[in-house]
Amino acid sequence: MELSGSILLLGLLLVVLWLLYNKKTGRLPPGPLGFPLLGNLPQLDKHVPFKSMLQLSERYGPVMTLHLGWQRTVVLVGHETVKEALVDNANDFTGRMQLPFLVKATQGYGLGLSNGETWRQLRRFTLTTLRDFGMGRTGMEAWIQEESTHLVARFQMQKVAPFDPSFLLSCSVSNVICCLVFGQRYDYEDADFLQLLAIVSEMLQFVASPLGQMYNIFPWLTERLPGRHHKVFAQIEVVRSFIKEKVRQHQDSLVPSLPRDYIDCFLNRVQQEKHCDSTDFFYENLVATVMNLFIAGTETSSSTIRYALSVLIKYPGIQEKMQQEIDAVIGRERCVCMQDRKSMPFTDAVIHEVQRFLDIVPFSLPHYTLRDITFRGYTIPKDTIIVPLLHSVLKDETQWAHPQSFDPQHFLDHNGNFKKNAAFIPFSSGKRSCVGESLARMELFIFFVSLLQHFSFSCPGGPDNVDLTPEYSSFANMPRRHLLIATPR
Repeated sequence: MELSGSILLLGLLLVVLWLLYNKKTGRLPPGPLGFPLLGNLPQLDKHVPFKSMLQLSERYGPVMTLHLGWQRTVVLVGHETVKEALVDNANDFTGRMQLPFLVKATQGYGLGLSNGETWRQLRRFTLTTLRDFGMGRTGMEAWIQEESTHLVARFQMQKVAPFDPSFLLSCSVSNVICCLVFGQRYDYEDADFLQLLAIVSEMLQFVASPLGQMYNIFPWLTERLPGRHHKVFAQIEVVRSFIKEKVRQHQDSLVPSLPRDYIDCFLNRVQQEKHCDSTDFFYENLVATVMNLFIAGTETSSSTIRYALSVLIKYPGIQEKMQQEIDAVIGRERCVCMQDRKSMPFTDAVIHEVQRFLDIVPFSLPHYTLRDITFRGYTIPKDTIIVPLLHSVLKDETQWAHPQSFDPQHFLDHNGNFKKNAAFIPFSSGKRSCVGESLARMELFIFFVSLLQHFSFSCPGGPDNVDLTPEYSSFANMPRRHLLIATPR
């Protein structure tokens, strides 16, 4: 009797605390009533939570409040709402949530999770440095073209036998960011390199899983339980050790007047500001930012290209039409260049539609209110998580004719010319959009077109065997792996 009374008392106390917590939040946007401790988690599908949010917004509107555990969260739904927040009111929404998984992975340092002046300094420096080394320019184009020849050669080695292209694509895409950050590329047989790519792949699969989301909501509890996350964090330490060794090698061979890559430039800045007490350029920020660039620059683009190949196997008519355009504009011998894109509207439209349809980061990286803000008549308190639901923008029925179908016509006008759409924001938008957007666009075009120049793609069992629904669909939409056959043209 005493035990049941204690449990009842504890339950009542939690309810009172929950009500007091909600009472203090002012004029928040509307949202469903949640449970103590769990908040609205029971109302979300753990496999596709962003779809549950979309359904809830039909009742509560495009700006709504949810509680993920104890975490107060405002969800922004639809193109107009997300644009108004991230672009029109950009200064209010520049904060970045300290995702527990990423905080532990980076020890809380680096560009990805930084805020305020630290974020401004690191972002400005990173964009400038990567552009100086050719990101979005002809210098970087040459690196990607060279890497595409290695990728084509590896596909040719498969000799028309079914194979999983995942690691070959990861090697190629990762080598581009490795050239920028480490100043070198790696052989596709390099054991250490392959181990790093395997770790990055497993890490993102974990983050995209329900368990990964549970870690971000209840880190204090999950840390004390056995599970896959302990293995993942142990593997992340392998990546950190690799980066630390690269930094050490750069320190030993640095010539300040001749920087070779991003690490050299950062080390130069560290030296320039070593007597400044408030500097953001120090060792921990270097290691964490390099980790941000390496991980983000590897998996998302390679997964998108892998998904694109699956799409073309699923829709062979689209593949044939793309190859006709490639043959007419480039032929099968000349190396593709970015200048070709303006003459290839259908190919460009297919690549854009792949990104829209895959919707690889449906939540974006969550934002965070660094102070009390007012938005659409609501008061959103400091320390509130902001989720710009990119899924709702890329599948917005007011912006796309057939949002739930794969349709390259979304990016073509009635004359067959390429047309832009403001709701195309796979890299997010505003001041915290992806720093590697121009690099990713270049990689997707050159790698994808190079492969279609040389091969036609199919799979065992034919198009009906291809499932375009994601294998993991939570924080990220991770496409399924399929065996494919690359037949030389």
